[in-house]
Amino acid sequence: MSMRLIIVSGLSGSGKSVALHMLEDIDFYCVDNIPAALLKPFISHTVRGLGDTYPRTAVGLDARNRAGEIETIPALVAELRRSNINCEVLYLHAAEEVLLKRYAETRRKHPLVTGEIGLREAIALERKLLEPITTAADWVIDTSNMGVHALRELIRERIERRREGQLSLMFESFGYKHGIPGDADFVFDVRSLPNPHWETALRKLTGRDAAVIAYLEGFASVRSMIADLTAFLEKRLSEFSQANRSYLTIAIGCTGGQHRSVYIAEQLAEHFRKSHPQVLTRHDSLQKN
Repeated sequence: MSMRLIIVSGLSGSGKSVALHMLEDIDFYCVDNIPAALLKPFISHTVRGLGDTYPRTAVGLDARNRAGEIETIPALVAELRRSNINCEVLYLHAAEEVLLKRYAETRRKHPLVTGEIGLREAIALERKLLEPITTAADWVIDTSNMGVHALRELIRERIERRREGQLSLMFESFGYKHGIPGDADFVFDVRSLPNPHWETALRKLTGRDAAVIAYLEGFASVRSMIADLTAFLEKRLSEFSQANRSYLTIAIGCTGGQHRSVYIAEQLAEHFRKSHPQVLTRHDSLQKN
């Protein structure tokens, strides 16, 4: 069995420490803020040299590195995968306004803030510095609308469930009125479908309720939307697997994220569970409506 290594990176204030603590709780050996230049010798020592002692290792990598060192990460990840190390890159980010609010609440100092560089500038600089890691990322998590508990649960569910060589699929519903999730690989808009919101008896229900399901199932347009999305994804998923992708997030959006998107996401998840052992669903907007 190959060793499992997770590189955790992302913007300061986006939840990197929360992610690493959760990984520690599920028996990963975790090291935070390692200099990028030391990553290779560290991996040689722990993952290659002491694989029996450290079969699951996670490393936190942040922007307190030289740009040139961060740029070497994608090539290093490719090299590790070629040498039979199951390496995953997890990248966390959040909207600028959310990060500013978090810093105001915690009163912590951003690592890139100096006498000349203010907080807004530091966040923009950090995004740019970490860009090479975003291109190598298997799984990008947007924590803008996520509390600590939700982030911990998401990490636990997806990391624990994923087995080597298999794609972890997440079907998430969302409401356009709350904004498009920043972690989706595919985004599909189902606002063209009949809206149960306009049926008084269905308004307070969700896409998981039997009455809403029966209503939506009755429309040919809903059935053909599901068939089209299924056919499209069937084709694409094998390409992602062949490209050694570990995680794929498919977002389905309607106006409020309560009826149509929830129903379609659940239908797609049910279909793909037949062929994929790791399929999850997430319905964040149900808490907001």
